[in-house]
Amino acid sequence: MSVRAFFNSIREGFRGITRHPLVTIASVTTILLMLILMSTFFVFSANARNMMKKLAQQPPIEVYMKTTASVDEINATSTYICQDPNVIEIHLASPEENYLSFKANLGNSSSILDDFDYNTYLPYSFSVRISDPARADEVVQRISSMPGVGRVAQESNVMTFLSKARTAVNIATVIAFVVLFVIALFIISNMVRISVYSRASEIEIMKFVGATNFYIRMPYIIEGGIVGLISAICAWGITTVAYRAVYYKAMAGIDPTSFYALLPTRNITWWILLIVVLIGVLIGAVGSGISVRKYIKV
Repeated sequence: MSVRAFFNSIREGFRGITRHPLVTIASVTTILLMLILMSTFFVFSANARNMMKKLAQQPPIEVYMKTTASVDEINATSTYICQDPNVIEIHLASPEENYLSFKANLGNSSSILDDFDYNTYLPYSFSVRISDPARADEVVQRISSMPGVGRVAQESNVMTFLSKARTAVNIATVIAFVVLFVIALFIISNMVRISVYSRASEIEIMKFVGATNFYIRMPYIIEGGIVGLISAICAWGITTVAYRAVYYKAMAGIDPTSFYALLPTRNITWWILLIVVLIGVLIGAVGSGISVRKYIKV
């Protein structure tokens, strides 16, 4: 296709939007509703994944050194853990700190530990937080092999559940997007078919005088892409405004660093825009291309 023919197709695509305003409005509305559903599900899944990621980092791996471990072994273990790429935080607790923590957990019964010799019976310990719960077993295995390490404990059931939950959310997101995309594609292709049908005679004439299939189809593809872009921008605006309102209402008095805090609007809004624009333009363009297909087979 020549440059002139390409720009002519763009011009015809813009004209096609105004030729059948009711069909255009119906198409925009249909894609808009589908994109709002998609963006809403994306917001939900993004927050769910973020919460599970934070929750997975909450139950730390506890590393208990042997009571006979030397200072060099404790320092070597600390250095080794810090160098692990999966570790995001490490905290060393002395026997005295562990002793005070035990007393605090006992509450009113803490007096039974008043004469306890914690330096003899309590070890140094590390609380380790990792970025991915699925890698907990390999982290535990590596740390357990260090000299001076007595025992490594982890919440294995919690780690396994969170790892499976994150996978399930990711799969559900993909399935939902595919289903909504197919539904929107089917609806928009039937909507555009009305516009194409009204111009069936024109398409036949163009075909008989030698116009190629691509040249005939291109204006409709561009028209569908423009309709999808308009729908995407509207869906992005509605979703962003709604999410911002929900965020400020839900986060009132909640620490943004807590594991159940929602993602800030600025962290998610541009992802929403990217997703709805790509999917909206693709649905509009592909749907229009499918609709005009049967009429160029003369």
